[in-house]
Amino acid sequence: DLATPEARVGQALAFLPYMLLIFSFLGGAYLVIDATAGERERNSLEPLLATPARRGVIMSGKILAACTMGLISITLTLVAFKLSFQFSQFGIKLDVSSWAIARILLVLLPMIVIGTSLLTFIAAGAKSVKEAQSYMSVLMLLPMLPTMILLVNPVKNQLWMLTVPFLAQNQMILRIVRGEAISAQEWAVYFAA
Repeated sequence: DLATPEARVGQALAFLPYMLLIFSFLGGAYLVIDATAGERERNSLEPLLATPARRGVIMSGKILAACTMGLISITLTLVAFKLSFQFSQFGIKLDVSSWAIARILLVLLPMIVIGTSLLTFIAAGAKSVKEAQSYMSVLMLLPMLPTMILLVNPVKNQLWMLTVPFLAQNQMILRIVRGEAISAQEWAVYFAA
């Protein structure tokens, strides 16, 4: 291996945000598909909708359950990420402190909600689990776009990037694992967007 340590860090960092975005975006995907299209396929959705509970409450409960599953999924992924880089012999120096992992989780929380909500909306209109899964494969392209664009055309971080979904998370994750400081203004812009 003739690569310099900096080149190895660059290779590791290129796909790290993408993988974390995919895991957070689709963490509760199968629960959502089963709770919407799966119930429709099993004919158990109609009796549920016939109860006195409001439809908004039912769907919010399904989204909340899937978000909880997504949060558990991304938390376990981040713990595995921390342990693998903490005990690895790769020669890659990344900030994997508990504080950095907590900030990455904070950055990924909106993706859990956005991904689960989008997939719930799509799966609720699907007639079968297979149809919902086929839509999910197209939905997975959304988090991929910024990573692929940044691989081809790397750009310097600018404040406006923190308002673009997926690009903002990509940039924030990279800055956190590199150990770069993120100002209060940048956090405010990120969460406002």
